[in-house]
Amino acid sequence: MSKAVRFDEYGGVDVLEVRDVPVPVPAADEVLVRVRAAGINPGEAKIREGAMHERWPATFPSGQGSDLAGVVESTGPGVSAFAPGDEVLGHTYSRASQATYAVVPAAQLVPKPPELSFDVAGSLFVVGTTAYASVRAVAPREGETVVVAGAAGGVGVVAVQLARRTGARVLGLASERHHEWLRAHGVEPVAYGEGVADRVKEAAGPQGVAAFIDLAGNDYVALALDLGVSPERVNTVVDFAAAEKYGVRAEGGMAADDAATVSDLAALAARGDLDIPIAARYPLDEVRAAYTELALGHTRGKIVLLP
Repeated sequence: MSKAVRFDEYGGVDVLEVRDVPVPVPAADEVLVRVRAAGINPGEAKIREGAMHERWPATFPSGQGSDLAGVVESTGPGVSAFAPGDEVLGHTYSRASQATYAVVPAAQLVPKPPELSFDVAGSLFVVGTTAYASVRAVAPREGETVVVAGAAGGVGVVAVQLARRTGARVLGLASERHHEWLRAHGVEPVAYGEGVADRVKEAAGPQGVAAFIDLAGNDYVALALDLGVSPERVNTVVDFAAAEKYGVRAEGGMAADDAATVSDLAALAARGDLDIPIAARYPLDEVRAAYTELALGHTRGKIVLLP
């Protein structure tokens, strides 16, 4: 048997259970992975709470999780890229990664670099592709000033680093306890809260803000436009209503979920050129505690489940 996270109705963390389920069997072009690490993400909590029902409804009983890293257990017919024993990372759109075993389409897996820990590899896909798509959407250029709201969250810590790699100057909106980490990664921190618009203007200086990445919501799209940023150079991954209202971009991980991008991100992390902080690790049976910590909103980097 396999152990897997399940929930039978929308609700808080109390609806989450870890149940014994049959080990899934890979079909054609699929791979059975023994999961070693599975990242958790705010979007999963919103789905479980029912907040995304109109956009991504759940079918009950529902599994949970996209990110994963592990070891290939077996392969289905037609799979030649992987063999039992291979270490892999990737994702599933079946809400199934938070389990001891998961079946994943072979096209959604890439080899895990030996230098990359399972913790980081299992946390990479959602934050990595979302950050990559967000930075690409606003197209920073060398010397321009880019603002990232939510700069210390799971996606934010990746987005600020990718934006810096373009040669842009990056202002990161984050709580003060995260400012030291941001400075150490070449990012100029700006505190949240009342007066944030004035602080951004002062930090940006006379050249102003050229692009804005919103990873936090809370009217940051409107702030970006008030700062004079063109709508086509504003990207939000959380405030879809604002994206529709103002005509800004809303490109997330699904815009960059190809294997080549994931491989590139994994290679950067393996070389030490991309830092993915692991804030906390929980065994699978403590999934409720993991999402409780995530909901506090104070995490820098990723929380990971270790099945």
